Amino acid sequence: MGSIILYLAARYLMPLLMVFSVFLLIRGHNEIGGGFVGGLVAAAAFILYAIANNVQAARRILRVQPRTLVAAGLLVALLSGLIGWLSGKPFMTGLWLKDPLPVIGKIGTPLMFDVGVYLVVIGVTLLIIFTLAED
Repeated sequence: MGSIILYLAARYLMPLLMVFSVFLLIRGHNEIGGGFVGGLVAAAAFILYAIANNVQAARRILRVQPRTLVAAGLLVALLSGLIGWLSGKPFMTGLWLKDPLPVIGKIGTPLMFDVGVYLVVIGVTLLIIFTLAED
């Protein structure tokens, strides 16, 4: 193990970075941010953990393969576009629920698309970094 300071910092910063990434994801459908920036912050949390510990430890806490995240993200993004198409509107038409949720706000297909982008960005970034770090 390397630096105890880095180890402890990564241990305490990772949950904070993950909460911040979800905040960016949810905030992003109305403001600047969204799936891409939130995904980068989440991937940075795992990368920090991998640097402080090792790649295998980061893979263990991720619990899924990065390729699975990419596939799930692409599926969620595709489904967000199909919802409008299946309701008789053009593909990728934005549709929202009538009643907003108290903390999150309006829920709709743009947020669903952002969740797909979020998962794809985490998966691709971690796939690249973990592969480079293991070699």
